[in-house]
Amino acid sequence: MSQFNRKKARASVHRRIRKKVTGTPERPRLSVHFSNRNVYAQVIDDVAGRTLAAASTKDPEAGSAGASIDSAVKVGQLVAKRAKAAKVGGVVFDRGGYIFHGKVKALADAARESGLEF
Repeated sequence: MSQFNRKKARASVHRRIRKKVTGTPERPRLSVHFSNRNVYAQVIDDVAGRTLAAASTKDPEAGSAGASIDSAVKVGQLVAKRAKAAKVGGVVFDRGGYIFHGKVKALADAARESGLEF
């Protein structure tokens, strides 16, 4: 009997999501990632293979470091602000294989409130 591996399970869910979700120049992909210590978000144009905007808890503008819900809210607001500066209005949300709950939902809601359209 094999043991459950959380990383492999999330990776397989992410691959399944990425089959359907792609970013275009008109509507790029908002991708999120959570490590044990940080929260990362990127707005990506998959056609050109370019990152249009990015934010993480490592940025001084995000305030506090850490992978908490408060940090996710700050990163969501920051990535929305940077996406607006890059003239991106609407995005496709890529939850990265994570369940849409807690930090993922907080980041998405903060980005929506800051002006990004999903």
